[in-house]
Amino acid sequence: MAIEIASRNRVNALAFTEDGNHIVAGDDGGMVCRLGIVDGRQHGRTMKASECIRAIVVSKDGRWIVTGDEAWKVIVWNADTHEKVLEIAEHTDCVIAVDVSNDSTAIASGSDNRIVLIFDLTSGIRLIPPLHHDSGVHGVKFSPDGARVATATWHRNSVRVYNSHTGEKLFDIPVKVKAWPITPFVWSSDGQHLFAVSSGKITCFNLSMSSLSEWSIHNTHPRASIVSNGKFIACSAGSFISLWDPVSHKQIGAVIVDATEIFSVALSPNGRDLACGDDRKITIHNLSDVLPASYFGDLPSDTRLPLMHVSDNTLQSWSQDDTTTAETILSEEITQASKRSHHTLANRAIIRARLKKWSLAIEDSKDSLQIQASPIGHIAMAVTLLGQGNREGALCTFDHAFRDCEPCDIEFLLLLKSILVFESGNQEEAITRAQYLATRANKDTAAYIYTQVLGIIYLKKGDYARAIVLFESAKKLVPIDKKCPPLLTISLIFGWSFDRLDIILRRCLWETHYAVGHTDEEIRANKAAVDWVSTDFTNKCVATLEHIGDQAVLSAEHDDAIAQYTTALFLDPPSPSSIFIKRSTAQAAKGMWEDALHDANEAIKADPLSPWGYETKRVALHGAQRYDEAIAMLNIMLSAIERSLDPGISRMHFRTSQRPRIMCFAELRKHYVSPSDTIAAIDFIVHEIFKACPLTLIDVGTGRLCDGPERMRIFKDDPVFKELVSSMIREVDNKQILRVIAGYFGYITFSHVWQGDEPSFQDVNLVDSVWRLDATPLNDKLRRFCEEVRELGYRWAWSDTCCIDKATSSVLNQSLVSMYKWYEDSAATVVLLESVAHPSKLGDLTLSLWMKRAWTLQELLAPKVIRFYDRDWRPYLGDTRLNHKESPKIMQELADAIQIPAGTIVMFRPDNLGVREKVRLASTRNATREEDVAYSLIGIFQSDIRPQYGEQEAALGHLLQEIVARSGEATVLAWTGKSSPFNSCLPASLAVYSEPSYMSPTIPQGEMNERVSKLRAALPPHQALMIYKQVTHLPPARFANRRLHLPCIVYRVRSLSNHPENIYHAKVSVLGELKFQTADPLPLVEPRTLVVVYPWIRDLLHPLNELSDSGDSSDTEYYTDSVPPSPLEAAVTSASSNGYTREYELVVRLERPFSALLLQQVSHQEYRRVAADSELVVEGFRRHLMSSKDIRVEVLEVL
Repeated sequence: MAIEIASRNRVNALAFTEDGNHIVAGDDGGMVCRLGIVDGRQHGRTMKASECIRAIVVSKDGRWIVTGDEAWKVIVWNADTHEKVLEIAEHTDCVIAVDVSNDSTAIASGSDNRIVLIFDLTSGIRLIPPLHHDSGVHGVKFSPDGARVATATWHRNSVRVYNSHTGEKLFDIPVKVKAWPITPFVWSSDGQHLFAVSSGKITCFNLSMSSLSEWSIHNTHPRASIVSNGKFIACSAGSFISLWDPVSHKQIGAVIVDATEIFSVALSPNGRDLACGDDRKITIHNLSDVLPASYFGDLPSDTRLPLMHVSDNTLQSWSQDDTTTAETILSEEITQASKRSHHTLANRAIIRARLKKWSLAIEDSKDSLQIQASPIGHIAMAVTLLGQGNREGALCTFDHAFRDCEPCDIEFLLLLKSILVFESGNQEEAITRAQYLATRANKDTAAYIYTQVLGIIYLKKGDYARAIVLFESAKKLVPIDKKCPPLLTISLIFGWSFDRLDIILRRCLWETHYAVGHTDEEIRANKAAVDWVSTDFTNKCVATLEHIGDQAVLSAEHDDAIAQYTTALFLDPPSPSSIFIKRSTAQAAKGMWEDALHDANEAIKADPLSPWGYETKRVALHGAQRYDEAIAMLNIMLSAIERSLDPGISRMHFRTSQRPRIMCFAELRKHYVSPSDTIAAIDFIVHEIFKACPLTLIDVGTGRLCDGPERMRIFKDDPVFKELVSSMIREVDNKQILRVIAGYFGYITFSHVWQGDEPSFQDVNLVDSVWRLDATPLNDKLRRFCEEVRELGYRWAWSDTCCIDKATSSVLNQSLVSMYKWYEDSAATVVLLESVAHPSKLGDLTLSLWMKRAWTLQELLAPKVIRFYDRDWRPYLGDTRLNHKESPKIMQELADAIQIPAGTIVMFRPDNLGVREKVRLASTRNATREEDVAYSLIGIFQSDIRPQYGEQEAALGHLLQEIVARSGEATVLAWTGKSSPFNSCLPASLAVYSEPSYMSPTIPQGEMNERVSKLRAALPPHQALMIYKQVTHLPPARFANRRLHLPCIVYRVRSLSNHPENIYHAKVSVLGELKFQTADPLPLVEPRTLVVVYPWIRDLLHPLNELSDSGDSSDTEYYTDSVPPSPLEAAVTSASSNGYTREYELVVRLERPFSALLLQQVSHQEYRRVAADSELVVEGFRRHLMSSKDIRVEVLEVL
């Protein structure tokens, strides 16, 4: 008889677990599930690979599941928890075949990239060099001893055998294997023969003789497969399966016909079950009805009675509790036997103890032990002693059984000991012992036995609720053949019955509840009636149990709640829907998702019109990570609410965690959001996030370049999206959506030094993946970065080499403008210091080439998280912390190198540093393209300039122009060297800012007070105020059409004389004589075209923000302007209300030494800066200012 299990996708790979009770299936959607072969139910959570599954194998020790997929990965999963424990991504094409050695230590994998790799299973370390083939490898199989590995290629028609420890090729077998066979070959159990299937035949290669033999099979379909248990071979081709004897080469049994073409096959370890996968289902064929028992090998030890040997005649009577007949048969066997058997004597001792023939039982036990000391002999003696009331003696005697047993019998003896402890009256100790054994059960059969025994113990104890829960659990673990020899042994020894337990329990429950309020005579009289249990009475019992369960839920005692609800359902209530819902909710609270789903389905069956069953099912599906189904179920639930025939009908909204409340459906619908509402909110938030994200990112799983729409498509196919949609029920939680989306789309940026022909956007798109790029050092660098991103736990990566389509100017310009923001918003930036050797040492970072490049300045400052690696991709200085901005040692090295505080590097923001400090940081860095010197500073200066390659030095001019225009900052004018063609006040290179400019000396407050006092005697107050007004009325500096409108204090050159090497002496009004050197000669005949200017107006006014210590006040009679004062003037007026102290202080600062600019007038209103090789420092005024006429304040237009 065949069992069918539905599948949502085509089943490409199958493998049985080591116990044969489950099948592991992999499909086209990358899903891997573990399914029971009896009921088809999924066990554990779904394992999700990146792409379509092509191969599956389960290790012989049962601990690991290994898969190969179209994402070029070999993945190792924990077979118990289904967690991913190892991912191997060393193939560069689809992984078609995987196998695990019989000792469960090594993995072999083959792929379309023509190589076979062998790894250590636990560490993923490659054990031997790659085994290269002429075409794609579609089969790998270790020999039984693991010393050899067979491989199959379809294009070159070859099966090879290699030494798995050295990689030496041992055999090259010419077998025509067709394209994409499922399982192309199997080894014989002794490892001396290799059977390979091809179109229409099976070929046998004898390794010891190096000879070939072959025979025809039932079908010539090219998609053929072969599997074996060592006793026989099963061969599939098309939709047919034939069975063959590997020795005689003859067909055995009838051909099995499947409904559709078979894509995957697997044979259980004992050979009894054959699994076939096709487009939409898995079919399990039981071969017990097809083949003789000899082909299934020896029966496992757990199919015989453990510890006991009983004849069929004796067993028939004994198992039917006919102990008298059983004693008679045993006595005849003992009499007729030529030699007495210790087993038979022990069996009769147990029977006689059951019949309370204590002395005879003691005699038989002694005789049995005298013939041979055995566990069953000691058990017989212990049972007899317990029956006589000698509890201590019974327990001590039983312990001798452990001394004479086989190691494989110890666990079963421990279980028997717990039963003996229970029968001796120590119930709690017995329960503890049995529960401990149950927690250690590593197979469903063992768990079934322990659960049944615990159920009987609770039943005998009178705890019916717990007994029911245990028996219900046991139903899910029942052995495949529904026979359990260990339970039969327990039944024979202790007389416990494991049959019809549900009927016994139900009667016990009714008796218990009926006993409340009735006399013993009434109970006995009513029990004599056949229909003594009425429907009303049953309903009362159910209501009581349900109420107790509700109270347990309110106290978060979910186990107790489940027990009460289970007991209520055990009584077959007429309307079970609400109880199923409540039990499902309690099971969900404990993470028992499959059980919760089962109960939700039962609730829907009981009341398909109610929305609450669908709601409960949605919760269970969500918890089981079946999000598509959960979303569909939410829609069904909302439809059930909306299609209510009468929206005014009130229904009970079942909630066990709160008091039930009544509401109509129309009102209730408002309390839920539909999946479409959630998806709309997600779309909006993703759209907003994408505005600040790089235009293109690398999916490090596939290696493909993905733009925004493609990333959105991938996201919506991901369980993360589906889980998010499924989780929104009552309201759209935008904070949670933002948190999930930000985490999913988090990306790592790459910072490195370009080395030439780096892989471009077009290069990657041409081969569709970074993993498929040719093996070159620069391509390997990109791939190693992607591997590092994957190791850091992220899916998305950005590299300036291939993630910018530089052939599209709009994309390139947007990328240059946005790059600082992309680094700032990245989850981390990985920095590769290719000039730093391993092991790295302190100071290597400072001297690295990376520290000299223009673009890397923003790549250092912008990221919140940064990791430095040496050329071998080892963490810099061996510092393994995730964020090197948290490393005091590394940050101090950087701070010393670039001369800004370490804290500023760690928490950098564009407004953390002044303009002059930023251009100083950039002054020591260089770029291959002239424009990049400016473009690399766009983010640091928050500039709005539009990049345009080809503008050369004008790029820097545009940047500095905007800095001045946006900030009014004139400090960028403090430089010496060559002028820019863009504007004579701007430098041709940022290098001029590497040295600090001259700073006017600060004046201590005491000295300032003294100077002000002297100045008051020379300069009248109103003149000080007029100077003050002239300066404060100046507008900020600005640019227009490359012309600088420079606010400044102008001093005319009166005369000029020259000396060799362009050294000049000039007489300047107010300032006196000055000496300076220029880059080019000056016209001596027109000295009055030269002016010396003081442009540092902001520095002059800055102290106005500080309050004066003086308490004097002055009037404002000298403000004679007809227009109202500006806000700045008002501030000045307020500041001048104390004896003109502020005004005089400004004049004192004006008289300090200062760095001046030398300008030459080229037309009536236009000037050009005279370039100088050193700063023009004015040592101060030759005398105090006597009047406001001594200075001239102007805005000059500089070309």
